[in-house]
Amino acid sequence: MCGITGALALNHMALNIDNAKPMADIIAHRGPDDAGYLFNHTGCRHGNNISFSLNLTDEQFKHISELLPSIESNVVQQELGSHDWDLFFVHRRLAILDVSPAGHQPMSDLTKNIWLAYNGEIYNFKELREELKACGHRFRTGTDTEVILYAYIEWGINCVKKFNGMFAFALYDNLKKKLFLVRDRYGIKPLYYTIATTAAGNKTLLFASEVKSILQYRDYELGVDYDALVEYFTFQNIFSDRTLYRGIKLLSPGNYIEIDLHEADRIESITSLNKIEYWDYNFCEPKKIKDEREYLEELDHLFVQAVERQLVSDVEVGSYLSGGMDSGSISCIAAMHNPNLKTFTVGFDKSSASGLELSFDERPTSEYLSYLYKTEHYEMVLKSGDMERCLPRFTWHLEEPRVGQSYPNYYASKLAGNFVKVCLSGGGGDELFGGYPWRYYRAVVNNNFDDYIDKYYQFWQRLITNKNLHRICLPIWDKVQHVRTSDIFRDVFQKSQQSPGSPEEYINQSLYFEAKTFLHGLFVVEDKLSMAHSLETRVPFMDNDLVDFAMSLPVKFKLGNLQDVVKLDENEIGGKQEKYFQKTRDGKLLLRKMMQQYVPEKITNGVKQGFSSPDQSWFKGDSIDFVKAKILKDDSPLYNYFDAHALREVTSEHFSGKKNRRLFIWSLINFDEWLKVFEI
Repeated sequence: MCGITGALALNHMALNIDNAKPMADIIAHRGPDDAGYLFNHTGCRHGNNISFSLNLTDEQFKHISELLPSIESNVVQQELGSHDWDLFFVHRRLAILDVSPAGHQPMSDLTKNIWLAYNGEIYNFKELREELKACGHRFRTGTDTEVILYAYIEWGINCVKKFNGMFAFALYDNLKKKLFLVRDRYGIKPLYYTIATTAAGNKTLLFASEVKSILQYRDYELGVDYDALVEYFTFQNIFSDRTLYRGIKLLSPGNYIEIDLHEADRIESITSLNKIEYWDYNFCEPKKIKDEREYLEELDHLFVQAVERQLVSDVEVGSYLSGGMDSGSISCIAAMHNPNLKTFTVGFDKSSASGLELSFDERPTSEYLSYLYKTEHYEMVLKSGDMERCLPRFTWHLEEPRVGQSYPNYYASKLAGNFVKVCLSGGGGDELFGGYPWRYYRAVVNNNFDDYIDKYYQFWQRLITNKNLHRICLPIWDKVQHVRTSDIFRDVFQKSQQSPGSPEEYINQSLYFEAKTFLHGLFVVEDKLSMAHSLETRVPFMDNDLVDFAMSLPVKFKLGNLQDVVKLDENEIGGKQEKYFQKTRDGKLLLRKMMQQYVPEKITNGVKQGFSSPDQSWFKGDSIDFVKAKILKDDSPLYNYFDAHALREVTSEHFSGKKNRRLFIWSLINFDEWLKVFEI
C-alpha cells in the first residue's frame, strides 16, 4: 500500500521537475517507509526518439537504496537541470510484501524499459508468479509489484483482468511509448488525474493517489466544480467521475487510461483522453438455480478462501470487530490463522444520546466476540467533542466531502494504525448480498423502467431535493441551473440492462446501482482515512471469486419478500429499520445462514445497524453551539454557495426536533471546513 503521483508533458518539451518532491512529500503519510523518483526523457518530443531516465531516492531513505542517488544532492540537481524531462513518476512506500530494499519503486524490468509506480495489493500474485515463471520470466523480489511488471510484458495491459486485488498504478512502456493509468475493478484504491494548462497553452497530465499531490503542481489552478457540488448536495455522494476540484477527475473503477506519447500533443482536454472500461458489475439471475445447500457450501468455501487470501503479508494483520456478523466472521477466520490477532472497535459515549441512538454503541457485542475468538482487543470511545477536535485533519485527509458521516472511521483507523499496518474490514457484504432491504424498490412498477428510475431517484435525494434545489442554491444558480441530477442518476444504469420485468430484475438493478455508487463512495472514504494513519485496509468481500458468486446468486437467497416496496428515511438510523428487521429478518439471507457457524445466531439474526455516531442527538445537544457557529454565522463562506435564509430554515427543523437533518448538517460542516482547509 503506497502513494503514487506523476506528470506527463503533453504538448511541450519539459516538465517543471521542481514540483516532483513537493508532490511526493505531501502524501508521505501514505508511504512513510521509502521514497522513489523516476525522471524520463522519452524522446517523443525531440524528433530523435532517444530516451534516457534517472532513478532516484530521497536523502531520508538513502540507507535503504544505497546505490541510488539522492534527489537532494547537488550533483543530481545539476543533472536534473541539464536535460528536458517530459515524464516523471514518484512513489511513497508502505512496505507490506517483501519489506526489503528490493521492493523499492518506481520499479522496472531488467531492460529498464517498463516502469511501474503502484499502490495496492494483488492477492493472487504468487499464483501469477508461478504462471509467469513457466513462461520463462525470472524474479528478483518477493513483491507483487514485480509480478505486475512481468504480467504486462507477457499479456499486455489485459493482464489487469487477471489481478485479484485492489490497486491503482501508472505504467510506462518505453518500447511502445505508452503510458497507462489503471484502477482496480471495484475502486478500492483511488487515482485522480487532470490536465493543467498554462497561459502559454502548455498542457500537462497530472495524476496522483490524492488530490493534494496534484495541487502541488504550480500549473494547476484551484477552483470549485459547481456541477459536482450540486451532485454531492443532492446524493451526499458523487456518482460521476467528477470531484469538487475544478478539472480534477477520479478514474472510474474497472477503467484504465491509455496514452500514446507520439500522439500526446493531440490531447486537447481531459475529455479527449482514451479511457477504457475493462470490467463492470453484472448482477443477474442464473439460468439454472441450484439447491440452497449447494449455494451454502460454495459461499462458505469462497468466503474462507477470500479471508485467507487477504491474510498474505510480511507484516502483522489485524481486523476491525464491530457488533455485526460481517466483521465478526472475518475476525473469526483470521483468528484461526493468527492466535494473536489484534481486533479494534470504536464505540460512543451515550451519556448525551437519546432515543434510538442509545443503542449505537456496539462495544459489548464486540467484547463478547473478542472473548469467543480470543483476540487481543482494543477499543476507543468517542464523545461529542471528538468531531470538533479531528475536523481540520480529517478534512485535509478526506480532501472533499464524500458519502456518510465518516469521522468515526478516522478514529477507527487511528486506533488500528497504532498497532498494525494492515487491517481487515467487512465492507462490501451489505451491497453484494442485499443488506439494505428498505433501499430496494422491489415491486414491478408496471414493467416501466422509467417509473422505477423516477421513484429510486427520489429516494436517493438524501440532502436537497429537486424542489428545493433552486431555493437553497440561489447564490450559484446561474452556474448550476443546467445540471440535471436525474440524468446523472440515470447514467449509472447506462451499462446494465434497462428493461427489467420481474421483481428480481429490479432488485439486481438496485444492487448494481449501489455497488457502483454507494459502495464505491465508502471505498474512497476508507482509503483516505486509513492511509491518513499509514494503515492498509483490506476488504475480503471484494475477492473476485466471491464477488462473481454474489452477482450470480439468485435474489431469493438474498431477500425474502420480493413484492413489498419498503420506504424508509436514510436519516433515521434505527426506528422503522429496526422494526422491519424484527418482523422479517430480511436481507443477506444466505450469508446469515452461512455465518452462523462463525458468529452466534443472535448476531446473524440480530437487528442490522451501520457504523454511525449519535449525531442526531449531539447536533441538537452537546454540539449545537459548534454547529451553529460553523454554519449559521453571518459571514459564513457557505453563503457564497447557499442561501442563508434557506439554510437557517432547514437546519432549524433539526434543532427543534421537527425533522432529522443530521446528514445535511454534517455535509454543511464538512463543506465549510473544506473551503477553509484548502483555502478555496
